[in-house]
This record gives sequence, structure tokens and C-alpha cells, in this order.
Amino acid sequence: MNAIPLTLKGSKRLEEELKNLKTVERPAVIEAIAEARSHGDLSENAEYDAARERQGFIEGRIKELESILSNSNVIDPSTLDVEEGRVVFGATVTIEDLDTGDELTYQLVGDAESDIRQNLISVTSPVGRALVGKMEGDVVNVTVPSGEKEYEIIEVQYI
Repeated sequence: MNAIPLTLKGSKRLEEELKNLKTVERPAVIEAIAEARSHGDLSENAEYDAARERQGFIEGRIKELESILSNSNVIDPSTLDVEEGRVVFGATVTIEDLDTGDELTYQLVGDAESDIRQNLISVTSPVGRALVGKMEGDVVNVTVPSGEKEYEIIEVQYI
């Protein structure tokens, strides 16, 4: 299996999620299953079914996180030796949409930690692929579901 790239922050975030699942969520669902069992007949026990389904989700997520973390390559963008202004994995990039003038700031991360709601985009996404390797001041064209977009790279930070 190839190493999974993670930022230092992303690795810590996934470790915290794993700890929470193991120490809080797993015991809570085990308790919920025991409580539902105490109500008798399991064949028509919605509480029991819901708790078992939740347990399956939790156990699956624990396995997924353990696999990601054990196969990860943690990269701290602040320690990278790269040409100043070059977009690389872990960089925080401010871009301007040349059609609207809107400025957007994203951090380029691996697939395992991408979350657009937190402005974390994957280096394998259309925007991520267009930005990697480019420099501040470059203009990039990106094909997105809504069509072609043109962005100028305003600032690149390694934080």
C-alpha cells in the first residue's frame, strides 16, 4: 500500500477522532446495545437494531482511521524546503476567481483529510491538480462541473 500523505494538523485531527471513537462512542454504543437487549425480544427491537447499526459504523470508521494512520506519511508544510511561492502539498493558497473577483483560501491536503467546509481541498481534486507546482502570480485554468474557471494565485503560505 502506498503511503497516505497527511498534514501534521490532519494527522492530529484523525488521531483525536480515533481516540473519541474508542473511548467515548464505542463504550456508549455497547451500553445502548445492552440497554436494548434488556427490553426483551430482539426480533422487533428498533433500539437494538439502531444501536447495532451504529456499532457497525463506529467499528468500520475505527478500522479505516487505524489503516490511514498506520500507512500515513505526515508532512509539516512549515518545514518543507521549497522555492518560496511554489504551491506544494500542505501549502495554504489564496486564489482569485478572475470571473467574479472573489478570493478563496484553501489548504492542499491528501484525500483522507480533505473537507471543503474547512477549506481543505485534496491535491487530487481538479483545483488541487491545477495548483500544484505553480507559483504566486500564475493563472490557472480549471475544469469544474460548472465549466471552466480561471484563477490567479495571489499568495502561498507554508503554515
